[in-house]
Amino acid sequence: MTRGPSDGGQQGADALHGDMDATTAPHRIPPEMPQYGEANHVFELMQNMLEQLLIHQPKDPIPFMIDHLQRDNDYVPKIVILGPPASGKTTIAMWLGKHLNSSLLSVESLIAQEYSSLAADARRHYQKFQTLPNTLLVRLVQERLREEDCVRRGWILDGIPETREQALMIQTLGISPRHVIVLSAPDTVLIERNLGKRIDPQTGEIYHTTFDWPPESEIQNRLIVPAGVSEGETARRLLEYHRDIVRILPSYPKILKVIPADQPCVDVFCQALTYVQTMHRSNAPFTPRVLLCGPMGSGKSLQAALLAQKYGLVNVCCGQLLKEAMADKSKYGEMIRPFFEKEMAVPDNIIMKVLRQRLDQQDCVERGWVLHGFPRDRDQARLMDGLGYKPNRVFFLNVPFDSIIERLTLRRTDPVTGERYHLMYKPPPTTEIQARLLQSPKDSEEQIKLRTDLFYRNSAELEEFYGRAITLNGDQDPYTVFEYIESGIINPLPKKVP
Repeated sequence: MTRGPSDGGQQGADALHGDMDATTAPHRIPPEMPQYGEANHVFELMQNMLEQLLIHQPKDPIPFMIDHLQRDNDYVPKIVILGPPASGKTTIAMWLGKHLNSSLLSVESLIAQEYSSLAADARRHYQKFQTLPNTLLVRLVQERLREEDCVRRGWILDGIPETREQALMIQTLGISPRHVIVLSAPDTVLIERNLGKRIDPQTGEIYHTTFDWPPESEIQNRLIVPAGVSEGETARRLLEYHRDIVRILPSYPKILKVIPADQPCVDVFCQALTYVQTMHRSNAPFTPRVLLCGPMGSGKSLQAALLAQKYGLVNVCCGQLLKEAMADKSKYGEMIRPFFEKEMAVPDNIIMKVLRQRLDQQDCVERGWVLHGFPRDRDQARLMDGLGYKPNRVFFLNVPFDSIIERLTLRRTDPVTGERYHLMYKPPPTTEIQARLLQSPKDSEEQIKLRTDLFYRNSAELEEFYGRAITLNGDQDPYTVFEYIESGIINPLPKKVP
C-alpha cells in the first residue's frame, strides 16, 4: 500500500511508496486504479463518510451513508474567520460568502432568526446582558448548520468560536471547519481603524470614513456609528480578544492560516480566497508520476534529481534514455543510431518504444517516476496518454529568455577531465584550466534561441492538454522552485468543478 509523502529524505521516500517488496508482494496494481481513485477523490469520500458515521453513530448506518452520498457536500466551504475588532473579518466573511455562495453565520444573524424559539431566547438574553452563554450560542450554531442552505452550499462562521470552551463544544458536536483564518494587525492600527467605522443599517455593509467611504450620497446619509467603537471600548475588547485567541488557536493546528490585516482589504480577501480554495494534504494512497516541462536551461534536470534524491522517484530523462539505448546496441539502439549520426530528430514512435520499456519496469511502477524531455508537444502528449502513461502531476517551469542565455551560453567543459564549469556560477579554479575550456555548439546563443522559440510555440497547446498543470516561476533559487514543486506533489489536486 502506498501513502502520501512526509518530511525528510528516506522517511519521505518510504511514506510515498510504502514498503512494497516484489519478493513478498509481487502484485502489479493497474495504473488505472490509483488514477481513478485520485481523480474522483475516492479515498477522501470514504474517509469523510467514516468520520460522519463515528460522529453521529446512527442506529442504521446504511441509510445514513446513502443520505450522506446523496448530499454530495463533502467539499462545500466550512470556514471559520477570527480576528480582533476592526480587523475586517466581517467584511472578508461577507465577501467570501458572496463569492463562494455560502451562508454567513454571526452572533447577530443567529439571534435574528425569527422562526427559531431558540433564537428568541437568545435575543432576550443578549438584549439584557450583551452576551450569550456558551451552551446557547453553540446550540444556535448547531441548529442553523442543519438547515438546507448550510448543508448544500456550506457555511462561514464570522467571529465564532469566541472562546476555547465554545471551540471544544463545537468540535464535540462533530462540527469541523476545513479552513480557519485568523486576521492579525497591531492594536494601534485597529483602534484607529475602529474610530472611523460606519455601518449601513439596511444592508449590514461596513464602511470607513478614510479607507472605504461609499460614493453614493444616499448610502452616506444613512450610515451610523456602531456601538463599541470608542478608543476605550476598543482597547477593552482587544484585551479580551488576545486573552481568548491564544486558547482557541490550539484547537485548529493543521487548518489554520494567519493573514496580516494591515493591508488593503482586497489583498486580504485574495489571500483568504486562495487559502479556502486549497484542499488539505490527503492521506490517500499515492504514487507520484511527475512530468517536468520547460525550455532548455529551465532547471528540469536539477529538479528531477532533487525529487529522485528525496522521494526515491525514478529519474527518467528522455534524451539520456535514447543515448543509453544506442550505447547498449539494443534493437532500439540500432533504430536510433542513424538519426543521431545525422543529427536528426528521433521519430516519436521510436522514442515512445524506448520510454515505454523504461516506464514499465517494476521500479517505476512501484516507486513512481519524474519524467523530463518528453513530451515536447501535444501530439507526443496524446501518444503517451493513449498508451496509458498519464502523469498525475505536471509542472511548467517558466524562465525568461535572458536568464536562459545567461545560464547556458556561459557553460564550459574541460576536455581533459570532463569537468563541467560555468563562467559565472562555477568558474574554473585556474587560468590554465580556463584556457582549455570548450563550449558545446548547442550552447551558442543562436541554437538556444531556436530551441527556446520551439518550446514556447508548443507550450500553449501542451498546457491546454494537461489542463491541471501547475505553472511555476523557474527564474529563482532552485531550492525555492523545489519547495513549490514539492508542495504541488504532496497536496491534492483541486476538485473538478462540474
